Amino acid sequence: MLELTPQQRAIAAGTDGAAMALRIVAEAARLMGAPRLIPVASAHIDGALYHGDSGTLFAERLVEGGARVAVRATLNVGALAPAGCAAIRLPPHERDMAGRMMRAYEAMGCEPSWTCAPYQAGHRPAKGTDVAWGESNAVVFCNSVLGARTNRYGDFLDIACAIAGVAPDYGLHRPENRIATLLIDTTGLSRSLRASDVFYPVLGTLLGRTAGTSIAVIDGLQGCTTEDRLKALGAASASAGGVGLFHVAGVTPEAPDAAAALGGLPPRETLVLTPAIVQQALAGLSTAGRTERIDAVAVGSPHLSLAEIDEIEHRLAGRRLAAPLYANTGRHVLKPLEAQGRRAALEQAGVVFVVDTCVVVTPILPEIEGAVLMTNSGKFAHYAPGTTGYAVTYGSLGECVESAVAGRLVREERAWA
Repeated sequence: MLELTPQQRAIAAGTDGAAMALRIVAEAARLMGAPRLIPVASAHIDGALYHGDSGTLFAERLVEGGARVAVRATLNVGALAPAGCAAIRLPPHERDMAGRMMRAYEAMGCEPSWTCAPYQAGHRPAKGTDVAWGESNAVVFCNSVLGARTNRYGDFLDIACAIAGVAPDYGLHRPENRIATLLIDTTGLSRSLRASDVFYPVLGTLLGRTAGTSIAVIDGLQGCTTEDRLKALGAASASAGGVGLFHVAGVTPEAPDAAAALGGLPPRETLVLTPAIVQQALAGLSTAGRTERIDAVAVGSPHLSLAEIDEIEHRLAGRRLAAPLYANTGRHVLKPLEAQGRRAALEQAGVVFVVDTCVVVTPILPEIEGAVLMTNSGKFAHYAPGTTGYAVTYGSLGECVESAVAGRLVREERAWA
């Protein structure tokens, strides 16, 4: 049974925005069976993305009640692009409501970060810190790579936790629920594959479909990972399944080795990856079938880091694109690009920067019958067919750049064996 402190009961009895927020958190805690509310150090807010008028009216109601965030709160992508990008095709009413929603969240004291990768924009809670984060890829990165503790907080519960400064004490906040029960063994795959960027969204897809909401530890990636690869792994796993936390033996902070991640117990389930299993998952990321058609290329889900922009620029090598390449990123990356004069040069080559939002959450891509989108993102591959109407072809970042230059599908020699 949920126990509130006398101070919490007094706040919840009020009529202002803070009372409303605390009542929402308390009711969620009761539904989850949490015994108490625990303080959180920060929040990342996914609820500021416009999905309908009710979300805007809810946020404005909080503002009218004087609600302010009690902890640091960064904002996930919105439906508009105040920092500038490709044209957004929202009808006037939806555009107005989306703008009102974004302004309401800023009025509550949320940071206008507008990125799905806040951990690469300076918001990196310490290991063991309890936080309340929304946006599935940010949640899994926060838990797995940073070692902070959060559940997957959905829209509106995220801002309520940020205002109240507390969250329900259940799930991944509790150490006993962070122990792995599934072991994924990648040691039978070639090292060149395990050390390639293109592998990690495929591995994430396998993880999401296999683990569901279970906790997995992945063995065999020691010396193969980068932060961007772990970012891609987590995003794909959270899209393909309900993953909120994974461990990588010898890499992530709660997994000095597989045995530690498993809590010293044998795994309940073991998945030994083979080239055939990986090939099957790879094939499932493409829905366009056997075609060389490419109408657009989209990268940056989660948002591109500066290192990933560097890689695109290096691979372009001054060439112009025949098909548009939509580079989805945050303003924390755009500012240094502009300061260095690189944004204009990339745009002249045909790169279209999408900032503060992305092409799968708001209408940016042109409406083209039978269109095909190429991407290196497992998350885009999962969501784009349903949200954009484009069929998807999955490939490496190098294949994406070469295909955009050629205006048709270009494949590199593969290391999938």
